[in-house]
Amino acid sequence: MKLLRFGPMGSEKPGMLDDTGTLRDLSGVIDDINGATIGDAELDKLRAIDPSTLPAVEGNPRLGACVGNIGKFLCIGLNYSDHAAETGAAIPEHPILFMKANSAIVGPNDDVSLPRGSTHGDWEVELGVVIGKEAKYVSKDDALDYVAGYCVINDVSERHFQAKLTGQWTKGKSCDTFGPTGPWLVTRDEVADPQNLDMSTDVNGKRMQTGNTKTMIFTVAEIIEHLSGLMTLHPGDVISTGTPPGVGLGIKPTPIFLRKGDVMELAIDGLGSQRQNVTEDA
Repeated sequence: MKLLRFGPMGSEKPGMLDDTGTLRDLSGVIDDINGATIGDAELDKLRAIDPSTLPAVEGNPRLGACVGNIGKFLCIGLNYSDHAAETGAAIPEHPILFMKANSAIVGPNDDVSLPRGSTHGDWEVELGVVIGKEAKYVSKDDALDYVAGYCVINDVSERHFQAKLTGQWTKGKSCDTFGPTGPWLVTRDEVADPQNLDMSTDVNGKRMQTGNTKTMIFTVAEIIEHLSGLMTLHPGDVISTGTPPGVGLGIKPTPIFLRKGDVMELAIDGLGSQRQNVTEDA
């Protein structure tokens, strides 16, 4: 299934994309797409519904983040061997973990606004993993059973804030609008292998990132095993699993960074695409 949320920010309704690409309204069935409605039993109930019996949504409504009330927004840094190579960083021994503030979360096509003083805004297409049931001390062999589904995430970054403002990476990752999420939550049964998904980013129509999740240093299952050994993962938690090469910081000889008026377009095979206009905070 492809589940989504549509409508004005803060008032999104739950929806489902049927096989014809028609958006169907799920608000008569569930209140939202969130941790309470994405467990295995709840998803099975949704699968049993004939989408044609649900109201079709007219027009082209705004899409919100595909998961509401996200609990933890966990991010893995330097998790692609080819991205580590372009930045000159050593391969990490364990997954590098940082947090992204939930206030950064926006819809997949909402504007990304650079904060005051931003000079080094950057793009990062990433595979998002949405947890569907409580996970603690989970083995990698069982880890994917705890996944509700997958989505596209743009881990927008401000590199100067990230590296030069003294502190953790979170400073450059958590600015408002720096977490476009969606368009859809694609349930795990529709993703045969999360370690073989093509992904891309275009900026102003030029291809910047081309990658595949097969070059991840730590797989989705290994990440879940590692994180669930550190903390309990709850339904509705989101893990952003790292980015392939082609970020602005890695461009040689001169890095390229985001400016007002730029347009980012990101896609992952089977998970849909995003498009964001870049603006600036007043």
